[in-house]
Amino acid sequence: MPTKTLITGAAGFLGRALVTTLSAENHFTLTAVSRTSIPDLPSTVFTHVLRDINATTDWSAAIDVDVVVHAAARVHVMNDHAHDPLASFREINTAGTLNLARQAAKAGARRFIFISSVKVNGEGTVTGRPFFADDTCAPSDPYGVSKYEAEQGLIELGAYTGMEIVIIRPVLVYGPGVKANFHQLMRILQGGVPLPLGGIKNSRSLVSLDNLIDLIRVCIDHPAAANQRFLVSDGEDVSTTELARRILKFSGSKTWLIPVPDYLIFALAKLARRESYARRVLGSLQVDINKTRTLLNWSPPISLDQGLKLTVEQFMKTENK
Repeated sequence: MPTKTLITGAAGFLGRALVTTLSAENHFTLTAVSRTSIPDLPSTVFTHVLRDINATTDWSAAIDVDVVVHAAARVHVMNDHAHDPLASFREINTAGTLNLARQAAKAGARRFIFISSVKVNGEGTVTGRPFFADDTCAPSDPYGVSKYEAEQGLIELGAYTGMEIVIIRPVLVYGPGVKANFHQLMRILQGGVPLPLGGIKNSRSLVSLDNLIDLIRVCIDHPAAANQRFLVSDGEDVSTTELARRILKFSGSKTWLIPVPDYLIFALAKLARRESYARRVLGSLQVDINKTRTLLNWSPPISLDQGLKLTVEQFMKTENK
């Protein structure tokens, strides 16, 4: 019998791809919820538009399901202009999540999959010392704090309602159609202007959209996923320099990457008031996915190179229109 599954954030980068992938399988009956209408979805997908997600949202029209995959969120941005960023993140990511979860449990949902963030673990790692799924958490920005508080509330809710809680913390997600910082990096690399990215020796974990979707698909049904936290990546870490080189290889561009010392890059970024960008470019953030591999018998189905190739090819098609 098909698993009745609710997917929130269904118009977003992850949610739309997840709905499209799962709707192609007979194993699922899907309900997709988003803030805006979603064109071109299969007629078999039930859709609902909810303008706001907060502590008072009424989910009754969409909540008769077996499993909830909660991908909707107020997303992290580099420069947040909200008057009180933490309150704004909490309204949606914490209170909104727990309100949905309480209604789902009351309606009889057996499992709640929460798409959290590696920012719950912290902002960065020392190269060679990755985050683990069950590490002590150390979120430091409002987005990470709001996700952490949602995780804690879900664990408490699951303990007294019996609804199974699954927490997935992705690292930076990329894939065809990616926006934000990854899209900006690809665009900069196509400019042909020499860039000071040739000597960065950090180490970062990434996850392709395809690999993240595959893990979510496994977590919908796998008995061992119940009441667990998982980190997810492509299973191969790269430096910023190596990432740039691979993007250039798949795009065919000839941008020259100049080796410049980290301290000089950071000093120039500070002068330009871009310290936060420099920290991302220069810093390490690695995750260990051995728990995910072992407990779920899961491996990333596509490699980092395969994921990057698909992403860059789509980017080049779009840019060259």
